[in-house]
Amino acid sequence: MNEEFIGALREIVKEKGISEELIFLTLEDALIAAYKKNYSKSAAQNVRVSMCRETGDIKVFSQKEVVEEVYDDVIEISEEDAKKISPRYELNDIVEIEVTPRNFGRVAAQLAKQVVVQRIKEAERNIIYNEFIEKEYDIITGIISRKDKNNVYIDLGKIEASLGPNEQIPGEEYTFNDKLKLYIVEVKNTTKGAQVIVSRTHPGLVKRLFELEVPEIYEGIVEVDSIAREAGSRTKISVHSNDETIDPMGACVGPKGSRVQNIVNELRNEKIDIIKWSKLPEEYIANALSPAKVLDVTVDEENKSARVIVDNNQLSLAIGKEGQNARLAAKLTGWKIDIKSKSQVEE
Repeated sequence: MNEEFIGALREIVKEKGISEELIFLTLEDALIAAYKKNYSKSAAQNVRVSMCRETGDIKVFSQKEVVEEVYDDVIEISEEDAKKISPRYELNDIVEIEVTPRNFGRVAAQLAKQVVVQRIKEAERNIIYNEFIEKEYDIITGIISRKDKNNVYIDLGKIEASLGPNEQIPGEEYTFNDKLKLYIVEVKNTTKGAQVIVSRTHPGLVKRLFELEVPEIYEGIVEVDSIAREAGSRTKISVHSNDETIDPMGACVGPKGSRVQNIVNELRNEKIDIIKWSKLPEEYIANALSPAKVLDVTVDEENKSARVIVDNNQLSLAIGKEGQNARLAAKLTGWKIDIKSKSQVEE
C-alpha cells in the first residue's frame, strides 16, 4: 500500500459517491481474514488490522486479554507480562501486540484491488436501489430505449426498466426515444442490482397524474377516494373536498377542462369520468354510473349490493359498451350493482 493507491482510491469513491470510510473498513476486515488464512497459527487468534488513511501503511495487532492465569497464550496474557508492556494494563483489559509480517504489504496490495472493485460494485448497486426505493409507488419519466419481443425497455437514467406486456396500455405505440410517464410498482434489490418494475396500466399512474395536474389534490384540499381503471379505454375516479368552498370535480377538470385534458393526452385519449364521492351509498352509486342518469337506488347493506333503476333510454348508457360502465362503477364503489330500466321494473 502507498500514498498513490490511497489517492486513487479517494478519486474512485468521490466519483462513485461511496463512503470512503466504508471502503477502508471493508479492506481492514478482508485483511484480517487474509492474515488468519496465511499467517495465523490458530484460526481463533484475535487480530486487528489498522490501515493509515493518509499513507496506506498497514499494521496487524494481536489482541490478548489480561488474565490471572494463562490457559491459551494465543488469546491470553498474564497481568505480569502485560504490565511489562505498559503499567496501565489491568485484569480483563485487551493488550495489542504488533505482529505485522514482513511481506504482508504485498498480500494486502493483491487483496485490496479485488476487495475495492467488489465493494464499489456493491455500493453502486445499493446507491441505485436506495434512490429508486424512495420513488416506489410514485411517477417517473423515462425514455424508450429499445423493444425486445413483447417488452419495452425504458431508460431511467442510472438503470433500465422493463415494461412488460401486461403493464402496457393496449394499442399504445412505443417509439424509440419518446418520453413516457410511468408508475413504479415495485423496486427489488437483487444480486444483479436494483430491479425497477414499471407500469402504464396501474391505477396509481392516474392518481399521480392528478396530483401533478391538480394543486388542490397535491395540497390535500381535494382527496382521491377510489380509482377503477380499464387501461386504454376508461377510468373512473371519485373525489371529495375537505373545503366546502372548493368544488372537487371542478378542481380536477380545471379551467376549460385543461387539467383533465392533460391527463387524457398523457394516457393517449383514455376516457376519464370524475365522480363526486359521497358517504351515502345510494348517492355514491348513482354518481358512479355517470354519465347515465339514475332514477332510484335501493341498497342491501348486508350483502353490499344495490338495485338501480334508470329510464328506458338510459339503460344502455348505464350498463355501457360490453358492460364497462356498470363494471367500473361496481369496482369504484365496492358494491354489486344490478341495473334495471323503469319498464323492466313495472313488468
